[in-house]
Amino acid sequence: MKSIVDLLIQKDSIFRQIVTLYGLPEIIPSRPEGFETLVLLILEQQVSIDSAKATYLKLRTGVGAIIPENLVGLSEETFRSYGVSRQKARYISYLATAVLEKSIDLDSLSSKSSEQIRAELIQLKGIGNWTIDVYLMFALQKPDVLPIGDVAIVNTMRELLNLETKEEMMVYAEGWAPHRTYASFLLWHYYLKKRGRTITYQY
Repeated sequence: MKSIVDLLIQKDSIFRQIVTLYGLPEIIPSRPEGFETLVLLILEQQVSIDSAKATYLKLRTGVGAIIPENLVGLSEETFRSYGVSRQKARYISYLATAVLEKSIDLDSLSSKSSEQIRAELIQLKGIGNWTIDVYLMFALQKPDVLPIGDVAIVNTMRELLNLETKEEMMVYAEGWAPHRTYASFLLWHYYLKKRGRTITYQY
């Protein structure tokens, strides 16, 4: 990662500022490909990582392995007993059904471009651009993704660059290509370190 950070520092002084203040991230976050990670990302939508983790662990304890066969037949009431909201329960059920009915082949995604992956995943109810961006970054290790729907990314770019709109941020970040994923990791690193927080991505 250091060689890429050096390139980013040459492109934009804000990355030198981040590294000077907080050093390099200790790890490059990653998650396994597949159904379980997408379920976890659905749970993480619009809530804190800690809250999503607690719900995920309750669900996993309750059903055993997080696989489509174990989740497709669960009632909303059962999902609710594990802390899963009604809306997210529906999204998880839709995803499980899509996998079992083979309308989506998650195993094939790693061989496709980011654009092809987005086009397939966006068809699934409850899977939006933020979920796809994070899946591309963490699970599929795509190097040039900017999750502009992420609050931490937006707030950090607003603070360090005085940019107000997401459109301005996306245009500005074109200068970080083809390493926008690593730029995003540094922005997250700044956001968390400034607040004295760390995240363990492996649950």
